[in-house]
Amino acid sequence: MSESKYAEDLALAHLLADIADSISLDRYQSLDLIITTKPDNTPVTDADRAVETAIRQALATHRPDDGLLGEEFGSDITGAKRYWVIDPIDGTKNFMRGVPTWATLIALVEVADDGTQEVVVGVASSPALARRWHASCCAGAFVNFNGSTRKISVSQVSAMSDASVAYSDFVGFDSRLAAFNSILKNAWRTRGMGDFWSHMLVAEGAVDIAIEPTLAVWDMAALDIIVREAGGTFTNTAGEAGPFGGSGVSTNKAIHKTLIQALNA
Repeated sequence: MSESKYAEDLALAHLLADIADSISLDRYQSLDLIITTKPDNTPVTDADRAVETAIRQALATHRPDDGLLGEEFGSDITGAKRYWVIDPIDGTKNFMRGVPTWATLIALVEVADDGTQEVVVGVASSPALARRWHASCCAGAFVNFNGSTRKISVSQVSAMSDASVAYSDFVGFDSRLAAFNSILKNAWRTRGMGDFWSHMLVAEGAVDIAIEPTLAVWDMAALDIIVREAGGTFTNTAGEAGPFGGSGVSTNKAIHKTLIQALNA
């Protein structure tokens, strides 16, 4: 495992994930789970809020000078040269229904003097799946499963007709829906796995393409660096690199250009 100058930040991200896992697992499949609807008509549970609150408290102790952007309680990143991006529970609808594919996503973003932003640390922790993925800049990507850690890398599939494609659903594709359906029709295999899970399967080489047409930065920041450090590419549906473009496309890199062209045909 390569040493990274972000080793301390990654260790902190793991600590934050440990805190999150203890809260979220305790509330998972709980009969008294409190569910409310946010102004954007998406659901939120008391677990989402409790996890983000605990992470915010920990960061206030360990990184008081860093900015913070969280899904549930807003942002304080104005002028920050580095800030944390938190999705307390990615896959809240799964969490609510007892589907185990949900995760806490934690990322650290650095901002250059010219305003360029780059994710340099990412952790995706899915305790109900007994898995945790992590990466830091220039040090590779890894998955921990039941206490054993291994390095991961993307597949080498180079033809769309040989590709396995993962996605959430058909909502949000709008003018790209016909092109997306054509991609699915001509792919080797398709599965609607969705959320963080699709992108982590790309990073592991089990899936070649993951596409989601409408996402927020907290849905993508941690996934971006894990996919990239596994040798893949992460852009939005227009092909713009990074997790800041409102949508997320992960591939094994070999197939990315062809995919983006097909998606925007």
